[in-house]
Amino acid sequence: MPAYIRTIQTALPPTVLVQADARDVFARQPGLTRLGERLVRTSFDVSGIETRRSVIADFVANDADAESVFYDGPTGVLLSPSTGTRNDVYIREARPLFEAAARSALEACPGIAASDVTHVVTVSCTGFYAPGPDYELVRQLGLPSSTERYNIGFMGCYAAFPALRAAAAFCRADPAAVVLVVSCEVCTIHVRSSNDPDQIVASSVFGDGAAAAIVTGRPPASDAPFLTIDRLASDLTPVGDKDMAWIIGDAGFEMVLSAAVPKIIDTYIEGALTPLLSNEPALAADPAGGIRSWAIHPGGRSILDKVEARLGLSESQLEPSRRILRDYGNMSSATVLFVLKEILEQAADTDSHTDDRVCAMAFGPGLTVETGLFTRTGVPR
Repeated sequence: MPAYIRTIQTALPPTVLVQADARDVFARQPGLTRLGERLVRTSFDVSGIETRRSVIADFVANDADAESVFYDGPTGVLLSPSTGTRNDVYIREARPLFEAAARSALEACPGIAASDVTHVVTVSCTGFYAPGPDYELVRQLGLPSSTERYNIGFMGCYAAFPALRAAAAFCRADPAAVVLVVSCEVCTIHVRSSNDPDQIVASSVFGDGAAAAIVTGRPPASDAPFLTIDRLASDLTPVGDKDMAWIIGDAGFEMVLSAAVPKIIDTYIEGALTPLLSNEPALAADPAGGIRSWAIHPGGRSILDKVEARLGLSESQLEPSRRILRDYGNMSSATVLFVLKEILEQAADTDSHTDDRVCAMAFGPGLTVETGLFTRTGVPR
């Protein structure tokens, strides 16, 4: 029995980071070597990002009378708060984003009320607390106290896929299930000045945001477009466990993101699609031709470039991923849901079928490749 993504909605913090301005701040930090400064300018400039969002207002509106936590505006110096201080900010700032995305998803899903929700799955890798967001969403949204709650933590950029896999399993087990999936990441609380290339790249690409999806075991009765979850698959590349990682340090969470990651993805991406497409030989023989829309997690511009070239995708097939990267950066696990939202809501062509295949893909620590095959059912215009 299939499961259906009925809607995807998003929430963003108000602070907008302009990439060129952020580059200049990071490039003039004390202690940065000449090589470090060059790496900063190059990483920010080639990122494919114009703006990102952040929960940290310090970065753009530093009040001289207020306590500076991340950035001291008068001196232009990036500060280095402890992991505990950063996590306190996570607790304060992630809460409203979780709620806003979840509430928007419920409001945008015809025929589904808060009282219908049977399961909540929350996703995050940028902070921790308990009782956590899964518990709080039940209270904030007035969900039934019997709602089953699950939290997928610290899996990184691909974690929306395990959440969707769990949601689909719940719906297959119970066709009456209504699953609220909410991913929220506040990556910018972990940025810091550094000469380490991994940290420089992380500072140049990560942003904050939240996304929520409603997954049900029954198709919608309304005319709203929806995604059928056809298949979800997971694969591990033979190498890369030391090239992408996410660890907890004394001054925040630390990203390991080596320059080898795009090459690893380039080498193994075709093989990673095999588990997903093994039951559909025509798609396996020509993925680019048979699958119209591609929601590739925009971990960085070089990753999108490698996937596009290796799979023979057109510019238009990757346009949603590049647009999300340009406007919001890499929001870790929430990002692929932002891309899927764009694809879900795009207008169906009048001269084509209303059912289009969609392939989604995300990468994370391991190196893990998570993939999903969907059918988008739209409304003819």
